[in-house]
Amino acid sequence: MAQHDQKIPVNPKLKHTENYMKTRLGIGVSFDLGFRKLVLLKRDIHIYYVTGLCDSIVIQDLLKELVNLNDHESNGRKLPEIVENRLIHQQVEQVKTMDEAIDQMLSGLIVLFIDGERFAFVIDVRNYPGRTPEEPDIERVVRGSRDGYTENIIENTALTRRRIRDPRLRNEMLKVGERSKTDVCLSYIDDVADEGLIQLIKDRIQAIEVDGISMADKTIDEFIINRKWDPYPLVRYTERPDVAANHLLEGHVLIIVDTSPSVIILPTTFFHHLQHAEEYRQTPAIGTFIRWIRIMAVFASMYLLPLWLLFVMEPDLLPKQLAFIGPNEEGNISIPIQIIMGVIGIEFLRMAAIHTPTPLSTAMGLIAAVLIGQIAIDVGMFSPEVILYVSVSAIGGYVTPSYELSVSNKIVNIIFVIITGLFGLIGFVSMFLVHILFLIHLKSLRTPYLWPFIPFNPRAMLHTLVRIPVPYTNSRPSIVHPKNNYRQPEK
Repeated sequence: MAQHDQKIPVNPKLKHTENYMKTRLGIGVSFDLGFRKLVLLKRDIHIYYVTGLCDSIVIQDLLKELVNLNDHESNGRKLPEIVENRLIHQQVEQVKTMDEAIDQMLSGLIVLFIDGERFAFVIDVRNYPGRTPEEPDIERVVRGSRDGYTENIIENTALTRRRIRDPRLRNEMLKVGERSKTDVCLSYIDDVADEGLIQLIKDRIQAIEVDGISMADKTIDEFIINRKWDPYPLVRYTERPDVAANHLLEGHVLIIVDTSPSVIILPTTFFHHLQHAEEYRQTPAIGTFIRWIRIMAVFASMYLLPLWLLFVMEPDLLPKQLAFIGPNEEGNISIPIQIIMGVIGIEFLRMAAIHTPTPLSTAMGLIAAVLIGQIAIDVGMFSPEVILYVSVSAIGGYVTPSYELSVSNKIVNIIFVIITGLFGLIGFVSMFLVHILFLIHLKSLRTPYLWPFIPFNPRAMLHTLVRIPVPYTNSRPSIVHPKNNYRQPEK
């Protein structure tokens, strides 16, 4: 909104208000903008709302209640007080500028103007269209809750509040976008989260200057982190309220963006992206086993293919017990090119699965596996071992809990294969060092990306590798600098 609009006060003459609303909002042109005129106790009243964001039954009840004033009241001078008392809704407040009134109206609230008054009533009756909470597809668990965040920011904050009924839980609402005016909620526990972290995130959100954030949380992510071209995710996304609530209790801060079912968790490290809710829904021993298998799969998605390629190119590096590693039939195309073609082919399948209707995706997978893969081996285009290792690497990517991290690892995997194919052992070792140094260099809101490995924290590293029983996890992660490090609050 332009700066001069913010200073326009509510005009006591409704004719000026009506003209302003027609010019500014297009009342009478946009079909979804509702407008009603009433006469109460011989004074005009104008009501404005967005039809798709308000419950029509509630609007009808409101109009009936106001019209009945003519039969039960007679003091027209006290009309504002009478109207405010009759607005039987959970939130009613006064606004004194047109900018506030328009912003609230476009957020799904009803705005009521009274002739002769320099303020307007804003009534919260919003009813955003959306779906019911359901389990997220990419964060499924065998045991655990089946609800998940939706595109409704009100429902999302309620799902979090249901799990943390602490009066110190704060949900601060901000608006982003000069045109979209998107609601962005900052959630944290007041006596746990670090004040400096909260203020840093709030300042970066308030400093965003953009027309709109139609891509919601992803746009907020790019503005807050101020990333360049590095592929690694520096924030964590989750659609599970239990995961978000657990991070709040640790001292993290959540960013909830209206129209997005994903919640941003800040700050996060590389190892946060390796955690999954399933580990905490099983016994500590089973959870630890699942975590180790998952970590092995993640590292396999990055290093298995280039390491196998290195052994194929330089078999002298292999001990005699592993001399069987390597293709028996190399095919008509060099091994590095086969690997790259295989990785790209799996990406074709992944993208096709996203855009293919569910009933057809199974058939597409069978065609790809049985026909394309087998025929490619029979004609000598691919070696069977290449198909094997490319498939294992791809499975490791799918095991990765964070979708963003899995795609990043896939890019690193391709670069590893190219460098190793060109320069052999020297290329592999050099690329490995560059990769580690790059991860060490990354920071998520001043938080080292490889913590607690670098800088090394023995206690936190133990919690990263082993799923410690909950009764023995009484301290919060030091990396978020919590105000209260002990997880059992004082009474």
